[in-house]
Amino acid sequence: MPVNTTLAQYSDFAFASAFAIYVLALGLSAFDFAGTSVRRRTAADAQVRAVATVGASAPHMPGRISTADSTRTPSERAGRAAIALTLVALTLNVAAIVLRGLATDRWPLGNLYEYALFLCAATVVCWLVAVRKYPIRNLTVFVLAPVVVLLFVAAAAMYNDAAPLVPALRSYWIAIHVTIIVSACGILTFASTASLLHIVAVHGRANGRGPKAWIANRLPSAELLDRVAYRTTIVGFPLYTIGVICGAIWAEAAWGRFWGWDPKETVSFIAWVLYAAYLHARATSGWGTLRASWINVAALATTLFNMFAINFVVSGLHSYAGLN
Repeated sequence: MPVNTTLAQYSDFAFASAFAIYVLALGLSAFDFAGTSVRRRTAADAQVRAVATVGASAPHMPGRISTADSTRTPSERAGRAAIALTLVALTLNVAAIVLRGLATDRWPLGNLYEYALFLCAATVVCWLVAVRKYPIRNLTVFVLAPVVVLLFVAAAAMYNDAAPLVPALRSYWIAIHVTIIVSACGILTFASTASLLHIVAVHGRANGRGPKAWIANRLPSAELLDRVAYRTTIVGFPLYTIGVICGAIWAEAAWGRFWGWDPKETVSFIAWVLYAAYLHARATSGWGTLRASWINVAALATTLFNMFAINFVVSGLHSYAGLN
């Protein structure tokens, strides 16, 4: 079927608009984080502990600090504006993906460019859900920064014109396997980022001075960051497992074997083992949460290696990134 170039162009416009708004939201969120006072962060942590102890609900929306509009600082207003802009950018991000699919009459996950767009959308959705549940709004900068970088790399090095799927991907399994894997990776990316911030919070506050301490003193409590990382991984890991299983079923249908130790399969399996090890370590008494967080960060590094090094450098049966 011929490509609808008009819809493809609208998809590119939506992508460019989403990127610009993400950048604006990133700037506002950086201002919000820089303006976070240690007293405000400590008050929010105390409120979380009180709610957890009594089991009561807070009288305000989760993720927000109970402050009257008239007494909000400029940085707080900037942080709330960043969340609103992130919602707008997410809408355009999703529109870019949908328009790609409509333009080509296929599932819009046929190359690495589309994968990157979907991954960014999944990560932002996970963040918006988490920020409604926990008082971690000032961490928006740490979510949007990698999203902006990935979208920039997608436009600069991964972009492909809208086109039909290559023959090897023309299967209903692409809508199942790839969608589940990308969604899980978005959730786990946020979870591992929270684990990385947990490490920074512990070491920075122990150090007491320098840039690391400056960042750590504006982060939520190490306990809250660890809790967010663990609970998010609990959601993302089963989804990732289902995605790997679906991939094996598709591989059997396409290549006559469930597993062939292809480079992407192998690295995906290593990431799966690391995420499983993190959950096991986190739930095992005697294991410190800090050591478990390092495992979660290692899992993220493996996932990023799988996305960039394997797709850009290594050739295998999964070489459908569209980077030729």
